[in-house]
Amino acid sequence: MTQQLPDLVWLDAREAVTASELARVCDLSPAELEELVDYGALVPVEEVSRERLFSAGCVMPLRTVGRLRQDFDLDLFTMAMLLGYLNRIDVLELELVSLRAQLPGHSHTA
Repeated sequence: MTQQLPDLVWLDAREAVTASELARVCDLSPAELEELVDYGALVPVEEVSRERLFSAGCVMPLRTVGRLRQDFDLDLFTMAMLLGYLNRIDVLELELVSLRAQLPGHSHTA
C-alpha cells in the first residue's frame, strides 16, 4: 500500500516531492516531467539518490496547467509557457501586497 500525502502538504513550498510522485499526482509521465524540466518550466531543488526533488509549491500550478492541457488539448511547450506565466503572476501578486502594505493609511481589509 502506497502512502498518500494530503493535499495540504502540496501547499507548503518548503516541503519537497520526488519526481516520480510529482508526475503521479499531476498525471504526467516521467518523460513529460523531464521535458518540462528541459524547457525550464520546472526547476529541481536537488537530486537525491538518482531522483530529483522539486518544491511541493509547484504541485498546484502544475495541476492547474494539467487541467488546462486536458480542456484545451495543449502540448508540453504550451504547458511550460503557462507555468511560467502562473509563476510570474504569483511573484507580481506578492510584490503588490508588499507595496500596498507600505502605503500610508494601509488597513488590513481587502
